[in-house]
Amino acid sequence: MKFGVITFPGSNCDKDMVYVLKNIMGQQVEELWHKEHDLKGCDAVILPGGFSYGDYLRSGAIAKFSPLMKEVIKHADNGGYVLGVCNGFQILCESGLLDGTLLHNNNQKFICKNTFITPVSKTASITKDLDSNKAYKIPIAHGEGRFFANDDTLKSLNDNDQVLFKYCDENGNVTPEANPNGALQNIAGISNKNKNVFGMMPHPERAADSELSNTDGKAIFESWLGLIK
Repeated sequence: MKFGVITFPGSNCDKDMVYVLKNIMGQQVEELWHKEHDLKGCDAVILPGGFSYGDYLRSGAIAKFSPLMKEVIKHADNGGYVLGVCNGFQILCESGLLDGTLLHNNNQKFICKNTFITPVSKTASITKDLDSNKAYKIPIAHGEGRFFANDDTLKSLNDNDQVLFKYCDENGNVTPEANPNGALQNIAGISNKNKNVFGMMPHPERAADSELSNTDGKAIFESWLGLIK
């Protein structure tokens, strides 16, 4: 697999993602600049976390106009894999590649801490090989992470098995108390209907190195890689 990691002005998790994919997962990685017009033969594209364009207007609202996003949309429409983490998730929603939107956290504060998430989708490659009875400890770092969608969209996401992760407690219980930002139905990540575009607010790349004493995020990459080869 060849992965492309896009850097936008204000991205700050791009190098983390490159490091994990290349050094931990042993994958070929191409670093892409947002003003380019070529995905350079990448099989999967990742939009990393950060604050693209300073999060002016809305998070991801300006980044969706970057030239390379036209190629990302074409790639996704042709069945290519795309993953957006945190700000990348916001960009995917703004670009129309994923349903719903990410609103300001319900406490109106930036939240940076470890959270627990549990995999929900049984059919998406990024969760299919994960243990649905396990709570994965994955950190979050966002000010606009509250997933919101109208009732019809929520029903469609659930009916089509598009909910990837939900916030839970350390025992895997999905409760209001375990919800860090007020996301509807504790949703922490979703896919598109075709299960080739994924978005999640927690940062698996920050929990994939044994040096950090947490490799729960590595399991997410392993699930994805194991089922898209």
